[in-house]
Amino acid sequence: MKTIVTLLILFTLFLVNTFAQDYTQWGLPDGAKARLGKGDINEIQYSPDGTRLAVASSIGIWLYDTTTYQEVSLSTGHEGYVSSISFSPDGTTLASGSGDQTIRLWDAQTGAHIRTLIEQTSWVNSVSFSPDGSTIASGHRDDTTRLWDATTGELKHTLMGHGYVVFSVAFSPDGNTIASGGDHSTVHLSDVTTGELKHTLPAHNGWVYSVAFSPDGKTLASRGYGEIRLWDADTGELKQTLTESGGSPISFSPDGKTVADGMADGRILLWDAATGTLKQTLFEYTGVASISYSVASVSYSPDGSTLASGSRDGTVRLWDAATGALKHTFTGHTSGINSVSYSPDGGTIASNMSRDGTVWLWDAATGTLKQTLTGYTSGVDSVSYSPDGNTIASGGQDRIIRLWDAATGALKQTFTG
Repeated sequence: MKTIVTLLILFTLFLVNTFAQDYTQWGLPDGAKARLGKGDINEIQYSPDGTRLAVASSIGIWLYDTTTYQEVSLSTGHEGYVSSISFSPDGTTLASGSGDQTIRLWDAQTGAHIRTLIEQTSWVNSVSFSPDGSTIASGHRDDTTRLWDATTGELKHTLMGHGYVVFSVAFSPDGNTIASGGDHSTVHLSDVTTGELKHTLPAHNGWVYSVAFSPDGKTLASRGYGEIRLWDADTGELKQTLTESGGSPISFSPDGKTVADGMADGRILLWDAATGTLKQTLFEYTGVASISYSVASVSYSPDGSTLASGSRDGTVRLWDAATGALKHTFTGHTSGINSVSYSPDGGTIASNMSRDGTVWLWDAATGTLKQTLTGYTSGVDSVSYSPDGNTIASGGQDRIIRLWDAATGALKQTFTG
């Protein structure tokens, strides 16, 4: 009996370990042995029931279970990075837009590809399901907002007028209006049924990067450079101006009382939607705020209890929306890679994160992250092991070469000039 119990324990541990590492084998190109890292983070979205968190990355779409915090699936097939994602209202389908000029539909439970909605139109910056799930709106780099039949893929309307780029699209909660923000510093409100322009809001002095309706549909938020403006969605009257703004899409809390915005320096600002005052600042890094921690996306859970944030340093963080306490951190996502280097014994692979100045050390056999080397204030362009394997050299965009102890990760020496 003791032997049987021991074997069962070992088998269970094997299954747990295998499951934990399975994602390194998902969606690999032919001939590839494993994947190190999960790609850059571009946008995150909760499913309508809150059981899944989708992460749009440079290699595909990752789905996480919000209870177990485990990877559920990886959807690959886009030939460019995934710029935007949107769940259907019933939570069964996930739409994605990409730089490869396509919109794809995926099974939101399994991650399986359902169909490619459109092909070769223009770079897709933003996608959004209508509240009834019948229509998908997309914003493109060719000055178009397009409305598609979500079932047939038929193009229903093409809206123009922003100038060159449409960065963000959002449906009103009643599904009658589509808001779009673009490079002509204006927000357009258009009729979903006819495609006709209803209102133009002179929103900002520069480009409009994000638009979002409050849950009750009475307020429209738009984010330009350095500010968020809150508008009366019916009259177009400016209600509030939030005087500090970052780079992520805006997210309203489900009760409409709070506006969340991710900053380029790693902070997350929570604003009172009624008064325009800053309620709380979330920040979970050692040291001062830095461009290395730039927040790419924020999303509230459907019950409003949790705020998720995705950052350029490769982390997805879950925050208690009431207290601001950090609940969980997903790791393993990476920004752009400029260089990789094997250790002489073949056991470790060093790679650089070009955006935030981090060097990652990976176990070459399992694909797990062993250690990170930090210290740069800008990106890293090159990494290399010494012939004896004891030292790692890294070259940064700050024109400094750093030598690291390969075993401990300690900084040994710097070369400047």
